[in-house]
Amino acid sequence: MGDDTLDLLKGTLDVLVLKALTWGPRHGYAVARWIDDATRGALQVEEGALYHALHRLEKRGWLASEWGVSESNRRAKYYTLTAVGRRQLATQTATWTRYAEAVFAALRTA
Repeated sequence: MGDDTLDLLKGTLDVLVLKALTWGPRHGYAVARWIDDATRGALQVEEGALYHALHRLEKRGWLASEWGVSESNRRAKYYTLTAVGRRQLATQTATWTRYAEAVFAALRTA
């Protein structure tokens, strides 16, 4: 990671992965690319951390997966958000919003 990128805070990766899948199935590389694009390059996910998160979220029932073929004609595992995952995304989004608002309030204090 370069000096102009931020390290992912603990727990942030899960909510970003869930959000990345709200528009339909994606393989791991596409999830990482979405996070990079959505954060304008400020957050970059290391491959090992991403695949660990994808497997963990699948184990929790928040994601489902199936094998398919990528845009580059390679075999890839595609992840899909489950109904339970959508509910979890809503919960985590609310939690992160409250957290961020609290931090911003503290930072704005003179």
